[in-house]
Amino acid sequence: MSDEKPRRTRAEQRRETEARILAAARATFAELGYERTTIRGVASAAGVNAGLVMHYFGSKEELFSRAAMLPEEELPVGHPAEALLTSLRRRLDDEPVASLVVLRSMLTHAEASGEFRVAASAWLDRVGAAIPAADAELRAGLISAIINGVVLDRYLLKLSSLADAPADDILALLRPCFESLAGESG
Repeated sequence: MSDEKPRRTRAEQRRETEARILAAARATFAELGYERTTIRGVASAAGVNAGLVMHYFGSKEELFSRAAMLPEEELPVGHPAEALLTSLRRRLDDEPVASLVVLRSMLTHAEASGEFRVAASAWLDRVGAAIPAADAELRAGLISAIINGVVLDRYLLKLSSLADAPADDILALLRPCFESLAGESG
């Protein structure tokens, strides 16, 4: 009987390397923004050479685009407030690196703004479709502004007590607002 682990395939090694580069890119873009992030800096953080980053992603723009992809989130029709609060809780409990990549970079880089608009537009459409109100688009926009504002203040600006506040406290205060905006309160 052998205790040796099975060798990883080349495809598995490539996926792991690509994931490591993306994780390093997310952390670097989130910390430094688009303009100050370099391919060499990402490569160094990932423990690879810059040529390998270019091999996998082709350009800084494509690396940014992939690093800034936001995960799809389902919003059940009829209960969007709870789904939105759950989504916000994840962002409060675990630093939302992909969101921070975009938020930090969008103010100084046109492509980052475009990436944010594309991701946000699809998300806003899903939120709006889940809200049973004539002004669902406006309500979705307000919810988005609140979520982005909370994340921006908590992780980047750190201007208020949001930076250290327990997630439960923040969510308890926002729950009535989200329920009202989502058309779920009396």
